[in-house]
This record gives sequence, structure tokens and C-alpha cells, in this order.
Amino acid sequence: MCTNHAVAKSLQTRLANDPMLVLNRMASQNGSVNLGLGFPNFAPPNHIVQALSEAATGNNHMLHHYTRPYGHPRLVNILANVYSKLLSITLDPSDHILTTIGAFQGLSSICQSIIYPGDEVILLEPFYSPYKNMLEMRGAVPVYVPLRPYDDGSGQSSANWVFDKKELESAVTDKTKAIFLNTPMNPLGKVFNKEELLEISDLCVKHNLLCVADEVYEWLIYDRKQHVRIASFPNMWQRTITLGSAGKSFSVTGWKVGWCIGPKHLIQVLQNYHFSAIRTSPTLTQEAVAVALEKELPILYTPESYFQTLSKEMEGKRNRLCKYLDNAGFKAIIPDGGYYIVADISNILPRSQENRDISEEATDYRFAKWAVTEKKLCVLPMSIFYSEAHRYLCEKYVRICFVKTDDTLEKAKEILDEWSDS
Repeated sequence: MCTNHAVAKSLQTRLANDPMLVLNRMASQNGSVNLGLGFPNFAPPNHIVQALSEAATGNNHMLHHYTRPYGHPRLVNILANVYSKLLSITLDPSDHILTTIGAFQGLSSICQSIIYPGDEVILLEPFYSPYKNMLEMRGAVPVYVPLRPYDDGSGQSSANWVFDKKELESAVTDKTKAIFLNTPMNPLGKVFNKEELLEISDLCVKHNLLCVADEVYEWLIYDRKQHVRIASFPNMWQRTITLGSAGKSFSVTGWKVGWCIGPKHLIQVLQNYHFSAIRTSPTLTQEAVAVALEKELPILYTPESYFQTLSKEMEGKRNRLCKYLDNAGFKAIIPDGGYYIVADISNILPRSQENRDISEEATDYRFAKWAVTEKKLCVLPMSIFYSEAHRYLCEKYVRICFVKTDDTLEKAKEILDEWSDS
């Protein structure tokens, strides 16, 4: 109990001073253009909005009441059809799928029901920051393996950030329970290729590790790259839980509809926890997502699919913002997927920040606070996505969200153009 209390107290203190919360509060107070928050500020597609409207106003009044605790029947059925096709596995909607209140709650459920106190879990850096918080709340131990960039002469790209196979192997101990794999990756935008995923899958099979595959950006892939699903690799289905998100797929992040897909012995544990801790998820949004997926299934890889048009549109926004950043003196690392651009700020650090005492805040955090105040532009420091031990690798990088309206991007351009002129 004392240990748990100490962990909770430490986490409470850390979250109270969380840079993301601090910077978003400063952005709101200063009227800054906020490219720190990771969500689209444009409208979702008409057909999914219409599906929700019809669910709410139609004749089926039971859609306003509780649905099946482990997933609305219509939704789990279409998810089984979609992912059976994507994974080349025949999925049972009852045994292989759990719908959750966003992928975030799915991740939390995994940490609370399958990960135990004392378990070690490998995180590839930069990592989605809630991974660390959720594991520590559970009493588990994050073990960090950083990706490092290399220069092959092809320019700045997320694909050039790689892990060292020997370093990854050496991170495994007799206490290692799992590895968290985020692809496409938040914040870097890296899309792991087949060779990299094979190295990870070989490690999982060799050491009998669970793989938590966070694939919420699965449809946001650029430059004709391919999203490869590690659950489809040999001997990986039985040890992989894949996380998906309607919020990211259909640009409805406020609906909070997500899912976990995996083998029966793992999903059953999650279902039992979900029933005890959550009970059931909202019915109306699950119904609307099901209707939208039913529309997508026959056209998944055609130009008519929303997933394809969204990816193409976001690729254009990515290219625009990368250009704006480069013109202003940033060095944009072009992402192959996801919502974010990581940018090198080495060339534009204010002179007052070039040197700092070791006890002071990280350079990137100080820069982000300066930018949101002096330039009215909110970005996030990359150090929040790294462990303390590896923070030195990222202190001259920031994360910037490009999944925004054209108006928002134009406002950012005006700031960056003025930045460049000055």
C-alpha cells in the first residue's frame, strides 16, 4: 500500500506540472495557434454524422439503452469482417473483439488486467506518453529502447529513425512481459517496415512476450507506404492485442469508440475486466461507427473510401506544413504516417536558450513556452515522449500537429513567415 501510495503521489505531482497541460493552458490564455493538441479541428465525413443522426432519431429506441457489454453486436460483427480481411484470419466477433471507450481505455484495460505489478514492459522511444503513466500506475516497470536517426543522404524522414537490434534484445530480462508497438508512431510518424516488424516478432516469439500493437493511425499512411500488421506474422496472432480507433479513422475523436482485437485467451481477460470496471460503452456511437464501417468494407482500398481520401488530404497538409517549417528555419522530419511532424529547432533556438544550467528545464520545453508566449504558436517538446535517461536525444526537437483546417495552417504560416523575416 505504501508503495502504491508513493507511486500515485509521484504521478499526481508529475501530472500537475505536465508540459502538455501547461502549454495548452498558456495557448488558450495567449490566443495562440495550437498545433500542440493532437486532434483534427475539421468536420467528420457526412456519412458518419448522418449515421449518428439516424441512430438517434430513428425508430429503434433500444439504441438509447445499454448494449452488449463486450461490444455492440452490429459493431463487433462488422469489425470481425473488416479485420478478418486485413489480417487474413477468421475472427469470431464474440471471442476476438472488445469495444472500448476509445483506444485509450483499451490500453488502460490491458495495463490493469494483463500487465502485473513488477512486470517489465519495453517501450520504443519516442513513445506515446500515457504508456509510461499507465504502466507506473499499475506498478509495472517501463524499459526504454530509443530509436536513433541516421543520415543516408535521402533527407529528413521518420523512416531514418531505427532501433538497434542488439539493444532491443538486451532490454529483455526474465521479468519482461510485453513490448508496446505503436505504428504509425506518435509522435514520430514512423511506419515500421516488414524487416523491423520481423525483428520484433522474432523477439516476442523467442522470449514469449506479449505484443500490444497500437495501430490507431492505421489508415493515415503517406507516400504510398504500407501499414503492416504484426498480428499477421507467423506465431504472432496468439500473442498480440491490436488497438484500433474510430476517432482517428473517421475523424471523430470525441466519440471515444475504440477496440481491442486478439486471441480468445487474451480478449477474454480484457472482457472480464471491462465488465467489472466499465460494464458497457455508449450504444449510439457504436451503432454509427458500425454503419460507417459497413459502407467502407466493400471499398476499403478504392479511391471512394473515406480512409483513402483522408490519407491523401492529410498528406497534402503534411507537405504544406513541412514547407512552412523549413522556410522558417526548422528542419522538418517528414512523417510516413499519423498526425504529427517532428521538427529540429537547432537553427532557431533563441540565444538565451543556447546554454542552460543542468538543473533547469529541458531546452525543448523552454523553447515551447517561449514560442507559445512570444510567437503565439503552440508546439510540444519532444522530451515528454522520452525517459529521463534518454532525454538528451530529443532536446532540440518539437512535435507539431498538421491535421488541422486550412485556415489553421494558414494562420500558422503567417506566424512562421514572420518568424523567418525576423
